[in-house]
Amino acid sequence: MSASRRCLCCVKYLMFIFNLIFWLGGCGLFGVGVWLSFTQAEFSSLPLSFPSLSAANLLLVAGGITMVTGFLGCLGALKEQRSLLVMFFVILLLLVLTEVALVLVVHIFHDELNTKAQDKLKEGIKSYNSDPGLKKSWDSVQKMFKCCGVSNKTDWHNVMNETLPSSCCLVETTPCSEGWDEPCYEKAKEWLLNNITSVLVFGVCIGVVQILALVFSMLMYCQILCAEKHLD
Repeated sequence: MSASRRCLCCVKYLMFIFNLIFWLGGCGLFGVGVWLSFTQAEFSSLPLSFPSLSAANLLLVAGGITMVTGFLGCLGALKEQRSLLVMFFVILLLLVLTEVALVLVVHIFHDELNTKAQDKLKEGIKSYNSDPGLKKSWDSVQKMFKCCGVSNKTDWHNVMNETLPSSCCLVETTPCSEGWDEPCYEKAKEWLLNNITSVLVFGVCIGVVQILALVFSMLMYCQILCAEKHLD
């Protein structure tokens, strides 16, 4: 076996291993997204701005794309096809750039996104009395987090004629006048941050694997070119 062929085989199997890890990581992200979606299914009538639901959808999309990309990389490595490697590199590069852009957008426009999300939720509670699904979701949120309203309990005053939903009170009574002081949006964010640390660490690891996969895909592409030249 020539030196170029041995080098190609080495890069090939390294790329396959990294893409297998990448694919398994995508499965993990998708699985967490599915788990979060099911555990928060009772909140499904709330706007997608609600933190836990946004996280679930984001993990489902990211996990699905990662799984498809990882499979494509594994296939390209095993088949040693330049077209598959180029396709894999382009898709993965776009994915990495999108991830970086999303992180920057969330970091830069954090306050604006928070304000917009809260405004959307406040607009949504106006349908509390007319939408049974929304009513059930808000009651579940307020019971689970022991909170009341989006930013404070006065958010309900215009909707409930200066009273509060029974789910705002420790003892469910109708009408409820003295509810929880904690706002639901902040409580939901706090819950998400307390449970997302391991997912973020996992995401950083996947990011490192993505960079390495990009490097190995280009190395393998160059090695295939080199091997073809020696065959000629």
